[in-house]
Amino acid sequence: MYADERFLAHDTGPFHPERPDRLTAVLDGLTLHDLGEAVAWTRPRPATDEELHRVHPAAFVRGIDQFCRSGRTQLDGDTVVGEYSADLARLASGAGLDAVERLRGGEADAAFVAVRPPGHHATADRAMGFCLFNHVAVAAAALAAAGERVAVVDIDAHHGNGTQDIFYDDGRVLYVSWHQQPLYPGTGLASETGTGDGIGTTLNVPVPPGATGEVYRNAVEQLVAPALARHGTTWLLLSAGYDGHRDDPLTDLGLTAGDFADLTADLAALVPAGRVVAFLEGGYDLEALAHSSAATVAALLGERLHPEPPSSGGPGHDVVERVRAARDLD
Repeated sequence: MYADERFLAHDTGPFHPERPDRLTAVLDGLTLHDLGEAVAWTRPRPATDEELHRVHPAAFVRGIDQFCRSGRTQLDGDTVVGEYSADLARLASGAGLDAVERLRGGEADAAFVAVRPPGHHATADRAMGFCLFNHVAVAAAALAAAGERVAVVDIDAHHGNGTQDIFYDDGRVLYVSWHQQPLYPGTGLASETGTGDGIGTTLNVPVPPGATGEVYRNAVEQLVAPALARHGTTWLLLSAGYDGHRDDPLTDLGLTAGDFADLTADLAALVPAGRVVAFLEGGYDLEALAHSSAATVAALLGERLHPEPPSSGGPGHDVVERVRAARDLD
């Protein structure tokens, strides 16, 4: 488990949804569900320039560093930074890399990286959507460079446009995303499937408002498991966003903490043991975030935790069927 009080210093100002209390909520969830003593706590180390540059050009990294240190705060209408935000984004990317290194060394069975700012909207050369550096992409690039076949599975309610864009033509990395549509950032159509060497290695499942965990579980069986098998996936990196929860103020999906527990367990079963790293992305209702992240951590520990029952019914099953038919995943 990677969590560090330094991430609280990413200052987004009053009233911003991506606030320090989110990290506190994750830690509170572990305490509430008696998981704190079951995990090993690790302090992250910063990513090096070389590690960041696998994904982000040097000029972009320098620009983010300089912007944050300049005293300016508004990168765009959504993305607010403070003096230490670039350093903390570098630390967040380093947490994922350190988790990979420790898992490869056999020190743990899985890892949960509770960091901020989040990362999955950051493209190679643009910070956006609360994100500066793309942490899951930095880890995926390092694994791919080492010869691994990587799947990034994104369960955040917002499409991870940055991660998709970074690996859109890279067949070594399979990108899978469930996300509400329509919703920011407006990308993630089912027809977006990759290009060049990456043809077929992007799998988008855009679901309508009100979609429940039953739709997601069906998609794991019908779409995700066959896609990972075809890809020969050896590592799973989970973009663990919890804004698909039915109580989240920014979205309109119908998931529960029980759904996040089951999704984590089902997805982790698709790769070899000791090859799963989950990265905190979105989730803006603090109580839902506490329960849902704890359910994920419990699943990574091999335990069943359902703070709420899994959800069922609702719209979206037709989307799964259309995507399955279009991709010929029988």
